[in-house]
Amino acid sequence: MSVRRIETPLDRAAVQSLRAGDEVLLSGTVYTARDAAHRKLAGLLDAGRPLPVDLRGAVIYYAGPTPAPAGRVIGSIGPTTAARMDPYTPQMLNAGVRAMIGKGRRSPEVVAAIKKRKAVYLAAVGGAGALLSTKVISARVAGFEALGTEAIYELEVRDFPLTVINDSRGGDFYLDVMKRSKAKQ
Repeated sequence: MSVRRIETPLDRAAVQSLRAGDEVLLSGTVYTARDAAHRKLAGLLDAGRPLPVDLRGAVIYYAGPTPAPAGRVIGSIGPTTAARMDPYTPQMLNAGVRAMIGKGRRSPEVVAAIKKRKAVYLAAVGGAGALLSTKVISARVAGFEALGTEAIYELEVRDFPLTVINDSRGGDFYLDVMKRSKAKQ
């Protein structure tokens, strides 16, 4: 396992070079989107209507930021449970998303879609939202403003710390850890 520095927009070569278990420091543009934003994006895609953001090569962070305290760019921005976005993930990948950030395991269907579309799922540490917010250098609402904290935010991040969970070849860090743990018992 290695520490990798990657920048957005992600190209296929960068994504395909990542392996389950790699530590990543991500810099560039990241879009937040939780359940409500995913429903709206899916509806627009189904209707063939334009999206508020370009998903080609994009990174979606499953998070809803809290309001920014005085003197800060953004409030706490911890990851939400990725499985809640599983019903929408194949459609988002088909629209060009290259990476998703969240916490927790993905369904077998999503893991297969990640492999098929040569994408990657990254985990951010849950419970560390205040620390993660220090890696955000700018933030603005990019879509669905009426959703409040569930709106799509465009974040500029620098050295945002992540771990590769599901890689483009089907690797699964969580399964690897469970196998190693059982082998030690």
